[in-house]
Amino acid sequence: MPRPIAHSASVPAPVDKVHAALVSEQYWKDRIQEIGGPSAHLVSVTAINGTISVVMTQSIPEEELPAAVTAFKKGPLVIERTESWGPLGGGRAEGKFGATVEGAPATISGTTLLEGNDTSSTMSLSGNTEVKVPIFGGKIEAMISEQVLSLIDNEHDFTGNWIGQNLK
Repeated sequence: MPRPIAHSASVPAPVDKVHAALVSEQYWKDRIQEIGGPSAHLVSVTAINGTISVVMTQSIPEEELPAAVTAFKKGPLVIERTESWGPLGGGRAEGKFGATVEGAPATISGTTLLEGNDTSSTMSLSGNTEVKVPIFGGKIEAMISEQVLSLIDNEHDFTGNWIGQNLK
């Protein structure tokens, strides 16, 4: 049974600057380099008219994985992530995110929302984590959800810092 995930974080920047960062190829290059982890890289970035679609891979070394995961998946956990953002209009932009785990029946998917004004912004997401493994699936979903939310916190912190350094 899928486990719902939800998260919301403030970014101390105007919504137009946050959106400008999110639809910038350079932002994604810098983000994956700084917080992507071992072997992380961008697979593709397609930016057109204030929208973007990004595919990236990240991995978690086997020694950092809990036993519940290594019981069914040997080696590093390679994750392909997707994220897309639509145009900014009326102080908001919508998007989608997803992730699949190579060689494992695990997926994450959902929607994102950027809202804000001239002084601050909020980035929110809601979605589901699903691991189709009998008996252990729920435990693995909980672990994945926790790891994803921690990663998203780091990404939101990075976004605020990146805007301060690049979009003055």
